[in-house]
Amino acid sequence: MRQPAADTQLDRDICKLAHRFIQRLDAHVRRAADDLDLTPTQVIALRELTEPITARELAHRMVCEPPNATFVIDRLEEQHLLERRPHPTDRRAKQIVLTPAGERRRAEVLDRLAAHTPLTALTADEQNALRALLQNLVD
Repeated sequence: MRQPAADTQLDRDICKLAHRFIQRLDAHVRRAADDLDLTPTQVIALRELTEPITARELAHRMVCEPPNATFVIDRLEEQHLLERRPHPTDRRAKQIVLTPAGERRRAEVLDRLAAHTPLTALTADEQNALRALLQNLVD
């Protein structure tokens, strides 16, 4: 069924605004990466490493393919920010675990990402409402 013209224009407007917002978020991550001498994907990986997880789980959280996550993991391991450990229940898998230096670096990443985020233009209530709307769209 074809949408009425007004709904089509509304859809285009929403998509354009969402795209512009994503560009601002991407620029924010890139600035944080530059400030911390990391790549944007390393910033995202450190942001997502909330607990020991597998490379596949990290790739899912980063919204990338597992080989791309493995490349990022290798670079972060070379910087002594994380290490691979045997998985406690799956002999075939390794867990990605932050080192103490990685924990400190992650804290720096989180602090930098929280500073001057594009979301600061919204109140806490507006941010919660936006989160709820976005959650509805992705569920």
